[in-house]
Amino acid sequence: MPSLQVAVIGLGTMGPGIAATLARGGMGVRVHDNAPAAIERARTAIPQAGSVLDRLGIAPPESGEGTVSFHEDLAGAVAGAGLVIENVPEKVEVKAQVYRALDPLLPAETIIASDTSGIPITTLQGFLSHPERLVGMHWSNPPHIIPMIEVIAGQHTAPATVAFISDLVRSLKLLPVVVKKDVPGFVENRILYALLREAIDLVDQGVIDEEGMDTCVSWGIGYKLSVVGPMRLLDMAGLDIYQSVAGFLNADLSDRKDVAGYVTERTQAGKLGIKSGEGIFPYTPEQIRELQAERARRLVAVRRILEGRE
Repeated sequence: MPSLQVAVIGLGTMGPGIAATLARGGMGVRVHDNAPAAIERARTAIPQAGSVLDRLGIAPPESGEGTVSFHEDLAGAVAGAGLVIENVPEKVEVKAQVYRALDPLLPAETIIASDTSGIPITTLQGFLSHPERLVGMHWSNPPHIIPMIEVIAGQHTAPATVAFISDLVRSLKLLPVVVKKDVPGFVENRILYALLREAIDLVDQGVIDEEGMDTCVSWGIGYKLSVVGPMRLLDMAGLDIYQSVAGFLNADLSDRKDVAGYVTERTQAGKLGIKSGEGIFPYTPEQIRELQAERARRLVAVRRILEGRE
């Protein structure tokens, strides 16, 4: 869809990578954030994401690479857009404010896609006069490297809207996964948060330390799951083996409904992770830059291998 004009609203963690990916696909991209500092950061982050796409060997279509323009005014950003991707913070009230502002600015046929990580799409549809045009388009971080995108219909989403976004994802040579029910967290984050809950619980109990946990997951189950998905892994291991182990293990797994003190105590102390310089581990500015560069390098290498290009 090289001629498509897309507006990306919100330039936090995900916005620059999404914009770079769409532009590489030949689309005209207009980006907006109500924070001038976020726009300035994106002026550097979008070309950086483009250089990662170069390393992935992702070439623009024959019609050429699209353009990215920066807009401090919401109306200017969405003018002429056939698709608006909302990427503002994960708070219903913040997203509601954006949708109410977008509603009078857009023709009824303009599709709106939310990059929410888990707020039900049906909830967000209540803030639009044409809810059939709203669909979930959940990219994974970093969005210019991870090729899978969840596509989620809310209760009122038109089937044509789901088909449009799925076709768009395929046109970018990425992998659309249609989530059949609009459940909180969709699929990817439900699996991730189940893993994180158990990981935090085991560390909190002193069963293993933080470094050991990362090694265990990355070089154990993570290594296998990058090649064989969980459902085929069940077949390879044997459903009888799973039944036997799950028969006693499921009862012992963490099923807490709140957030562990291991996390809440750190957040209350302002230890939020890389963004604050300390979370579970401490980070210097130099370490942060090195970690982000190394993560991109390794993810690029793994993706190329999994795609059979190495």
